[in-house]
Amino acid sequence: MQRTIFEQDHEAHRETVREFLAREIEPNYEQWEADRLIDRSAWLAAGKSGIVGLAVPEEFGGSGVTDFRFRYVVAEEIARTATTSFGSGLALQDDIAIPYIANLGTHEQKQRWLPGMAAGELIGAIAMTEPGTGSDLQGIKTTAVRDGDDWVINGQKTFITNGIHSDVVIVVARTDPNAGSRGFSLLVVERGMPGFSRGRKLHKVGLAGQDTAELVFEDVRVPAANLLGAEGRGFVHLMENLPLERISIAVNAIAAAKAAYRWTRDYVFERKAFGKPIGDLQNTRFALAEMLTEIEVTESHIDRCVLALNADELTALDASKGKWWASELQKRVVDRCVQLHGGYGYMMEYPIGRAYVDSRIQTIYGGTTEIMKEIIGRDIAAG
Repeated sequence: MQRTIFEQDHEAHRETVREFLAREIEPNYEQWEADRLIDRSAWLAAGKSGIVGLAVPEEFGGSGVTDFRFRYVVAEEIARTATTSFGSGLALQDDIAIPYIANLGTHEQKQRWLPGMAAGELIGAIAMTEPGTGSDLQGIKTTAVRDGDDWVINGQKTFITNGIHSDVVIVVARTDPNAGSRGFSLLVVERGMPGFSRGRKLHKVGLAGQDTAELVFEDVRVPAANLLGAEGRGFVHLMENLPLERISIAVNAIAAAKAAYRWTRDYVFERKAFGKPIGDLQNTRFALAEMLTEIEVTESHIDRCVLALNADELTALDASKGKWWASELQKRVVDRCVQLHGGYGYMMEYPIGRAYVDSRIQTIYGGTTEIMKEIIGRDIAAG
């Protein structure tokens, strides 16, 4: 079935992204994975090539292009090249940090942070998860207390994407302990603020080069001007951004599943066993047929979700459906592809090996599969 989501401008952008990855990322990626850190030069190169910050308004140094299909193209090309650690940090910047500031920030805040983020000079992060809280955001214990013209932040965060490199961190803190879900606010902490420090750079199962870290806030004084959005509306602001965040994960998931399938399809017709390509064995053909069908059916749904996002019609409910289904599909497809590669599938020099370890987190972050099903189930029960 002919896929129709992309137009000529998107395919032209694909060529730009493909050339950028071949020039700046792929030659260095193996070393960055070994170092367990993507070099900041990658971010600067992405800024110069227009790969990052595309949606930043022109007056703040971006292109003002909010069509998510361009981000879809980037996700597909990163999946094709198995440079997922780079793509993960980029997705956090483009699909979470920048949209929060662009949508909630004052003119002064946008002027201060967005140009640097579009140029790859400033790297963003969002600090939600804490050592004792995961999906239960209402259990957040990090506090921010007003003191004159400042907020004083105390607390710890963990599993923070871009945690080591981050220059601009959107911190979810409790500003009113008696207000329940209305007691949270978003405050922007900047690199170098006294009392703000990085804990461990976490050693993950996959995404080795992507910097995930613990963050510590000890009496960090943040100017009142760094309040992002409305005081007490932090939880609402988080919910407002969920459709974009979750469909971003879904897009990366279906792109990764498709890439894994293509590597495997090519491999099984090159690899011989018992005197013929293993792709000629019925079991292999059936496995390929099943995976291709699931991928194409899911891809059609995710394409529709992206168009709904562009039209500002994508609901948190539909994003939850797309997120859990696509990420579980990715995990399932990649696992089967490793099996079809045999022993070579377990080797990290093969892209399928890297895809295997990188895929596992997809059903966990951005809301676990179980939380996604709970959201959908509650809507069904409500009738």
